[in-house]
Amino acid sequence: MFGNIIPAISNFKDLEKFIQSKLKYCVLMNFRLAQLKDLVLKLKTNNKKVLIHSELIRGLSNDKDGVLYLIQSLEVDGVISSKPKAIELCKKRGVIGIYRFFLKDTLSLRQSISIAKTIKPEYIEVLPFQGANLIKKLNKEVPSKYLSGGLIETKEDVMFCLNNGVIAVTTSKTELWDL
Repeated sequence: MFGNIIPAISNFKDLEKFIQSKLKYCVLMNFRLAQLKDLVLKLKTNNKKVLIHSELIRGLSNDKDGVLYLIQSLEVDGVISSKPKAIELCKKRGVIGIYRFFLKDTLSLRQSISIAKTIKPEYIEVLPFQGANLIKKLNKEVPSKYLSGGLIETKEDVMFCLNNGVIAVTTSKTELWDL
């Protein structure tokens, strides 16, 4: 569905590069809320699918109302969030909800697994990418489709993720978008 690479876009130059690419999905982040309507429209006009990292949009409320705005008003294709309520809302509204794990330590891993078992997301993104070596183990505890991102610098990093059960890699490194 996604392809192996999902560009994480936070500036207009990279947005234009993505539009010219054959890639289908992107993640928008670090833009202002006031910019999103035009950006989403431009991407959709160019037959692209838009995922929004709801916690990394300046001016967007990081709650259910913010996610509801993205879904209803902007008609985004999906939302990435570490907030369980956001993922539950995506499921109810029939859009892609990607639950984001930040693996800082064993405690954060346990907490993320516990929440994921409760909300049962279809997609989970594991950050940083070094956590991809846990995907096979995680998938036994929380069956899902896994993505990975964060600190991906090389083709070898991408291949590490894909070889460890990840279905797609999110990256802002434009030189990796052609893999």
